[in-house]
Amino acid sequence: MNTLLDCMPCFMRQSLEAARNLTKDARIHERIVREVMRMAAELDLARPPPFVGQAIHRRLRELTGVKDPYLAAKRHANRLALDALPELRAAVGRASDPLRAAATFAVAANAIDLGLGSALADSEIHAALHAASLEQLIGDWEEFRAVAAKASSILYLADNAGEIVVDRLLIEALGPGRVTLAVRGAPVLNDATMAEALEAGLQDLVMVVDNGSDAPGTILSECSEPFRRRFAEADLVIAKGQGNFETLSGVERDLVFLFKVKCPVVSTHAGLPLGSHALLHERGGRPSHRADQEGRP
Repeated sequence: MNTLLDCMPCFMRQSLEAARNLTKDARIHERIVREVMRMAAELDLARPPPFVGQAIHRRLRELTGVKDPYLAAKRHANRLALDALPELRAAVGRASDPLRAAATFAVAANAIDLGLGSALADSEIHAALHAASLEQLIGDWEEFRAVAAKASSILYLADNAGEIVVDRLLIEALGPGRVTLAVRGAPVLNDATMAEALEAGLQDLVMVVDNGSDAPGTILSECSEPFRRRFAEADLVIAKGQGNFETLSGVERDLVFLFKVKCPVVSTHAGLPLGSHALLHERGGRPSHRADQEGRP
């Protein structure tokens, strides 16, 4: 997915919010925003938006000296999600279709995203964790069930902390023995790294690997060779989150995207309303079906 001019105001907002979240030093606020404006002026619009997000947050870490600026927020989101997990697991167990219920909870949890704002209130995280019963999942559910059933190996690309706890429900429903979970290779925003996966106890469920990159998405050219090999060899890749959709949509392999549509640019690209909970399947870089609205779990 290419970057559009409509993305520019969001880059400015995100850089200023992130700078203010990390330091009270107004000189650093001004410096990072000016640098982002310079980057935007020279930006290759053929690159996906997370490429710019990566550059912004690398510079923020350099200027502040803080290696993981969102560490406290990530730990807090994980704790809230772990507290909610027994209730969510019980709801999946009561559902007539547990796999579908687990997928719907996993997509709802994608709302735990600090790329859209510098902070999330506990009430917002709680709402995200319990939104599955209120939202419809848009996409071809039966096709997803079929491709998932046939896959002997599944690479599951995680997105945010907190959300990664809820991903456990979908991994359990898929069958952990054939799933490898991939996280970011280094901190960026509130995206999950190996530390958050271990904190959530996911190493006891599946093999957990990192992708070797600090982009808020999956830019394959910047990922490690072991990760790229896993990506190529997996029967199915399930990619969580909008950043993974922005960076991997159009890649020539079998991919299922699970995410909440959070911005107008992605809404237009995906052909889905803003706020939608999406399940999109691409084969060889092309959508296999038009997204059809599905019912609740």
